[in-house]
Amino acid sequence: MEPRVIEGDGVRLRPYRDTDVADLVAACNDPLIRRFLGGLPSPYTEADARRWITESAPAAAAGGGTAYAVTDPDSDRLLGAVGVDRLVPMRRQGEIGYWVAPWARGRGVATAATRALTGHAFATGLVRLELLTEEENAASQRVALAAGYRHEGVRRAAAAQRGGGRSDLIAWVRLADDPPGPTPRLLPDLPPGGLTDGVVALRPTGPDDVDLMYRLHTRPEVVANRVPPEPPPRWEVDRRCRVAASNWLVGTVADLVVVDVASGEAGGGLALRYDEPRTGQAMLGASMLPEWRGRGLLTRGVRLLVDWAFGTVGVARLWAGCRPENVAPQRVLEKAGFRREGIQRGRLPGPDGTRVDSVIYALLPGDLS
Repeated sequence: MEPRVIEGDGVRLRPYRDTDVADLVAACNDPLIRRFLGGLPSPYTEADARRWITESAPAAAAGGGTAYAVTDPDSDRLLGAVGVDRLVPMRRQGEIGYWVAPWARGRGVATAATRALTGHAFATGLVRLELLTEEENAASQRVALAAGYRHEGVRRAAAAQRGGGRSDLIAWVRLADDPPGPTPRLLPDLPPGGLTDGVVALRPTGPDDVDLMYRLHTRPEVVANRVPPEPPPRWEVDRRCRVAASNWLVGTVADLVVVDVASGEAGGGLALRYDEPRTGQAMLGASMLPEWRGRGLLTRGVRLLVDWAFGTVGVARLWAGCRPENVAPQRVLEKAGFRREGIQRGRLPGPDGTRVDSVIYALLPGDLS
C-alpha cells in the first residue's frame, strides 16, 4: 500500500517524520505497550526510533503493507501507530495492528485509527483483515469489536513472550462486505458500578479475585459438578480470572463476584454462560463460601443476575443443574423462581469412571410475572 495521508474521526494517519522520534521513544518504553509488544527493543532508544522511521516503516510499504503514525489533526503530535502487514496476496488478506501512546488513551484513538485504515485497506484491494490480541488485553479487544471485527477463534501459543514462553492469541476478523459499525455483543457490559439491590452487589471477576475463586471452586460441592470432578489447580483459576474480561467480551461467559454491600467483602461467585446463543439459552452457575451461607445473599445475587440476563442481555431461557443430593443450591434456585424440570440420568462423569445424575432447573421470563 502506498503511504498517504488518511483522515479518520479525530485522527490523522500519515507517514512517520523525524519530529516523531522523541514521542516514539517515550511511547515504546511505556510498560503497557511493552507488555503486549514483546518484540520491541529493550530499552527502546532514539536510534531504534530513527531506524523505524527511515528503514522499517518504508519497508512495510515496499512489501505491500503499510505503517502509519496516528496523529492529532490539529497539533500533529504522535498519538499512536497503526499498520497492515503479513500480507497474503493470493488471499487478499492482511493483519492489522496498533498501539496508543499513554498520553492519548481514553480518547478512542485506536478505534478511530483502526476504522480508518481498515476502510483504506478494503478500498485498495484487500478483502479480509485479521486482528490478533493477547487474551489479557481486553482494551485491544474492545477496539476490535468497536471497529467491526468479529471473534473467530484462538491461535494457540502464537505469541512469543519476552523472557521466554508462548501465549495464545485471539483472532478477530473483518471482511470487506461485513455490515458497517461495531460488532454486536452477546454479553453487554454491566451498568457503571455493577448490579446491586442495596444489600448485595455484582461486579465482574478480575485478576485480584484469584484467592476467592480458588476457595470457591475447590469446595467439594462445586468440584462434584466439574468435568472431570477434580479440584482445579491454582494456575487454572488464576488464568480464568486473568482472562475473565476477554471471555465476557467474546460472549462465552460473564463471571461475577458477589459482594456484601455493608462490609464490602466478597464471598460468592456467579456465572452466566451463554451456551446456546442461537436458541437464546444460557446457563447459570453459583457458589458461595460456607461462612456466607444462610443470609440470603446468594439468592439476592441470583435474582440480580436473572433480571440482567432477561432484561439487558435478552436471554430467553435460563437453566442450572446440580447433583440431586446437593440441596442448598436447589433451594437458592427455587427462591429465585427456577422450576425443577427433572433429572438427567448419568449426565456427569463421576469418580472412578462412574456416571452421576444431574437435577435440572429452568427459568423463563414469564415465570417471574
